[in-house]
Amino acid sequence: MTTKSLSLVVAINPTASFGKGRDVGPAVVQTLRALGHEVTSLQEPDFDQLMESGRRAVAAKPDALIVVGGDGMVNLGTNLVVGTKVPLGIVPSGTGNDMARGLGIPFDNTEAAIRALIDSLGKPARVIDVGLASYLNDEGVATRRYFACVLSAGFDAIVNERANQMRRPRGASRYLIALGLELARLKPINYRIELDGEVLETTGALVSVGNNVSIGGGMKVTPDAILDDGLFDVLVVQSLPRLSFLRIFPRVFKGTHVTDHRVTIHRVKRVSIHADGLVAYADGERFGALPIDVEVVPNALRLLLT
Repeated sequence: MTTKSLSLVVAINPTASFGKGRDVGPAVVQTLRALGHEVTSLQEPDFDQLMESGRRAVAAKPDALIVVGGDGMVNLGTNLVVGTKVPLGIVPSGTGNDMARGLGIPFDNTEAAIRALIDSLGKPARVIDVGLASYLNDEGVATRRYFACVLSAGFDAIVNERANQMRRPRGASRYLIALGLELARLKPINYRIELDGEVLETTGALVSVGNNVSIGGGMKVTPDAILDDGLFDVLVVQSLPRLSFLRIFPRVFKGTHVTDHRVTIHRVKRVSIHADGLVAYADGERFGALPIDVEVVPNALRLLLT
């Protein structure tokens, strides 16, 4: 742990005013100030305003930006500091916390996560790759947005879309309920996928572009993905009958689904995904409708890790 006073910015999830995560942000700020650090706390009513205040804060070149929340906050932090020398610290307090899982940050113990953050201060940052997605947003405007964990465009994204439309229940169970509802409507998806320029046309169930390992709170869709190898692990699952899907699905929590002959992994630097009527999600956030182009940006994100 460093004894030097640091200039730190702490961005707190705007939706964390309820539930078990509501006290985590203030606890992080209080702890860091008690250790003698200069802390700017960013609390805004929504993500757009938080992004704007975050840009101003990062432009002042603090010693670190720390995000408190789930994978959506990691995405926000990634887009604020990518390509800069400002490292990103993560205190997970969301539902899935998949980026924290893949980085070895305590994701189910707030006190341990804060201790890990404190221990990382002043240490050399770990540098990892990120993904850069290019697509048209809902207003038809060309958009470029970074992601750190996994981008999904298929059945899992459909489930995410359904889960985000549900008000109840809160937490991981909402995703499982949405999964059951969408499974009843499961149908093949006609994909055109470009993998480093090679075209794959297939009827599938889902495509996931993994920089990290998991989505949905521990589903290891790309279990062997490496954060700093300059490559994506692209998962392509062939179209499956419901019974086959139900047999394979439990295996995703251990990552053993990749041994099934209907599941393939492609390691590439660039991927384009085309399919009608689908929306892509990344880091748990809604990006935009397909088609979407994704490329690896090597060594673009600095992270505070023990």
